[in-house]
Amino acid sequence: MTDQIPLSLPDITDDEVRAVVSTLRSGRLCLGPRAEEFERLVARRTRRMHAIAVSSGTSALHLALAVLGIGPGDEVITPAFSFVASANCILYVGAKPVFVDCDPRSLNMRAEDVERKITDRTKAIIGVEVFGNPAGMPELAALSNRYEIPLIEDACEGLGGRIGSDPVGSFGRLACFGFYPNKAVTSAEGGMIVTNDGRLADLCRSMRNHGRPGSAESPDTTSGLGTWLQHERLGFNFRMSELHAALGVAQMRRIDELIEARQWVAEAYQRRLLGTADLIVPTLEPESFMSWFVYVVRLSDRFTVEDRDEIIAGLRRHDVGAAAYFPPIPLLPHFREAGGYDEDDFPVASSISHRTIALPFFTRLTEREVGLVCQTLELMMTRATFSRS
Repeated sequence: MTDQIPLSLPDITDDEVRAVVSTLRSGRLCLGPRAEEFERLVARRTRRMHAIAVSSGTSALHLALAVLGIGPGDEVITPAFSFVASANCILYVGAKPVFVDCDPRSLNMRAEDVERKITDRTKAIIGVEVFGNPAGMPELAALSNRYEIPLIEDACEGLGGRIGSDPVGSFGRLACFGFYPNKAVTSAEGGMIVTNDGRLADLCRSMRNHGRPGSAESPDTTSGLGTWLQHERLGFNFRMSELHAALGVAQMRRIDELIEARQWVAEAYQRRLLGTADLIVPTLEPESFMSWFVYVVRLSDRFTVEDRDEIIAGLRRHDVGAAAYFPPIPLLPHFREAGGYDEDDFPVASSISHRTIALPFFTRLTEREVGLVCQTLELMMTRATFSRS
């Protein structure tokens, strides 16, 4: 193999370049019309009344907890199998994360497992659509309604997906999106909170901007300082720049094209790998439509974590991007030391995390490249099997 196949690549066209350059030349680089347009497009896509652009998906999660007033002494239920931000955000506000193991099929939390972790100190549930899979989110929403505990939907990996007719981002009291370069829609860095709660939306707008009034504008675009030096509450600098928003707007205008292209790549992998011995490919419920974030396969339990790491190293030696997604969050050092967790506490997440392999996944992968990736993966699996015998 002569050409490297990277793990991911953003899909950037001349439209995105022109949008960013035009914004640079406009002189308005923050709190301007591009961010407002980005918010409108995401709100419309998720059927929400309000959208608030922020600096990252992580800051969106942090801000969601902050506007709900969650802090020391509170517990927040969150998945053991997810990207670390869905638990780090709980530590940011001084609350305690309560981890739930994942379903072996969807990799998401099951409502019945979450229910067993609810106490009188539970103040929120963070439900994650892992890898963009929305399975189980309606059940989590129903559970949160029944217990009157806010659901924060961590939809950072799933914009454009749906379950039935309900879009990803429509299930939580607040939902959070991220736009890192490996996402279906990217703004390079950036995030978004969506909600139907006008009070929470106003708080988000204020607290993303140092606690200024929600209507505060940048002093370089108004006469005098106006409300710019008024601070009504403790806040953060979680603003999204106009440059990031311009890129996001251009991507949102292409979202169906981007999702369709990623769907094609996922289906190409499925056709090639379905039925491969000792390999588990992603599965979806019939009512779910997935906006693919990554394409992650799992080795059977015949393989050890050392085998998996050897296979990933072999793929990389052959110029095929690959990675392990995700380690169980409670077993990361800063959680493990605080909580005293071990692998037996989260057996499904621990087992799965030892055997996951993320394969190259982006819109412009060709059928030939998918074939090369799969051929190399199967070769590395065979070598790992022989090395044990």
